Amino acid sequence: MRIGVVTFPGSLDDRDAARAIRLAGADAVALWHGDHDLHGVDALVLPGGFSYGDYLRAGAIASLSPIMTEVIDAANRGMPVLGICNGFQMLTEAHLLDGGLIRNDKGRFICRDQGLRIENNTSDWTNGFAADAEIVIPLKNGEGSFMASSETLKALEGEGRIVARYIGGNPNGSLNDIAGVTNARGNVVGLMPHPEHAVEAGFGPDTDDAMASGVDGLTFFTSVIARSLVGV
Repeated sequence: MRIGVVTFPGSLDDRDAARAIRLAGADAVALWHGDHDLHGVDALVLPGGFSYGDYLRAGAIASLSPIMTEVIDAANRGMPVLGICNGFQMLTEAHLLDGGLIRNDKGRFICRDQGLRIENNTSDWTNGFAADAEIVIPLKNGEGSFMASSETLKALEGEGRIVARYIGGNPNGSLNDIAGVTNARGNVVGLMPHPEHAVEAGFGPDTDDAMASGVDGLTFFTSVIARSLVGV
């Protein structure tokens, strides 16, 4: 499987996402924001960072980048797309996902290992998790508070489109403790925490077994590979 990682001006975690893809067993393909070519990839990752310096709103300018025309078309055709942190913000700005992300409720940047509960394990990016699995992956954001209208929240909850929810304390004021959502089709997922930073023992969150041994994030990437193999 070939998974593209789009680099924007100000991207921070594109190399980390590419490494996670390779560790999961797929080929990582570098894509550039200014191109109109996805180079035949099978899935896409919009990585974390501070695209365009977060001017206007986080992800707002990046959502209008040339390559986003192809990203939107591909997503609407069913291609798996994962937006991580800044990538999540881009997906909401591009209207591929409902809701939006605003400044953290306490007004400061947060960086910590964060507990999550997987609420939807049927999406292209979460099908490898057990129902209601509790995981820990790093979180780092300044504008990660998920907001939506009451009607949108009702639809997200009622249709099972909450992918992950914060546990052990809400870090940023997100409504309903929402850490990630998916579209109705389940191929587009936005996640505020960073699974690509928990894919290799020795570099992940601490666990009961050993320091820095957490690899819970790897399942997001192996999930999309497994889904592609069965063709569902």
